[in-house]
Amino acid sequence: MARKGAATASEEVIERETPSRGRNYDESPLDARLLDLDDEAESPFLRAQKRISVRRGALPRKAAGRLKITLILLATAGCLAFVAFTLHRYATHSWRFRIDSSDNIIIVGARNVSRAQLMEVMGGDIDRNIFFVPLDARKKQFEQIPWIKSASVLRLLPNRLKVVIGERVPVAFVEINSHIQLIDANGVLLEPPANQAGYSFPVIVGMTDADPLSTRAARMKIYMQLVQELDSGGAHYSRDLSDMDLSDPDDVKATVTDPRGAVLVHLGSSNFLERFKVYVAHVQEWRTQFPKLQSVDLRYEHQVIINPDALPADKESTPAAEAQADTPAKTAAAQPRKKHK
Repeated sequence: MARKGAATASEEVIERETPSRGRNYDESPLDARLLDLDDEAESPFLRAQKRISVRRGALPRKAAGRLKITLILLATAGCLAFVAFTLHRYATHSWRFRIDSSDNIIIVGARNVSRAQLMEVMGGDIDRNIFFVPLDARKKQFEQIPWIKSASVLRLLPNRLKVVIGERVPVAFVEINSHIQLIDANGVLLEPPANQAGYSFPVIVGMTDADPLSTRAARMKIYMQLVQELDSGGAHYSRDLSDMDLSDPDDVKATVTDPRGAVLVHLGSSNFLERFKVYVAHVQEWRTQFPKLQSVDLRYEHQVIINPDALPADKESTPAAEAQADTPAKTAAAQPRKKHK
């Protein structure tokens, strides 16, 4: 009984002296072995694993990042909008952007259009804010002036406008209802400027103010082809022409002047240079054969008709006469038309 009680007492002493988990195991080798036996005896299925608690926010991290970027962008856009509004209000209300006088309007490229004509378009913009000037509307108004082919209007900050004018280029004079005007290559009629001394063109006849622009443009295309051919090679034969009749596209007629008089030359519708060279080479010979040389028809191959437009005033008709010339073409004096009573 004494041994049993002693054993029980020693076990109680050991249990009291056994340190709890987490104490220093180096206190006694016996205590360490007893703890190892306890760990081995304990079943892993009965061992409770500790969970680490994680505090979660109201939004996931990815969504929170997107929200932050969105808020930054909205704040930036708001700042930019405020700055833009402030600048717009300043630009549209400040006196610094007001066109004070016509001196603030710069005009470039106008030679034949007077400044007074241009200021009729821009006059209403004096004392107006530069940002309220309708540039496209002013451009269209300028281009309605016949002399102006193209125009552009630019803003020059803080308070100036620049008008760049592209004028039409006249290529001939034209007789319209006994009134002489200028005309460009597209058939646009132009009033002669105050100083027209620099222009030296033939006069185009046979046009009227009732002709549509398309008709005039087609005739001017023939005129440009004729002048280009006559002036090719540096001869500049077009300088000898005083007027042209373009009313019949198949029979272009040009009046050639020289010290001995004017001659009406029929050039047909093509080969203008070749036919005109025939005239230049033989005009003196024809004048010798026909003292009253009035017109020459060069439209036909191997034949030249002299005075086809002559109408005698004292005879109803005259017989046809022919004369040979030192040319490959046959020269004939045309029988004048009968005079109808």
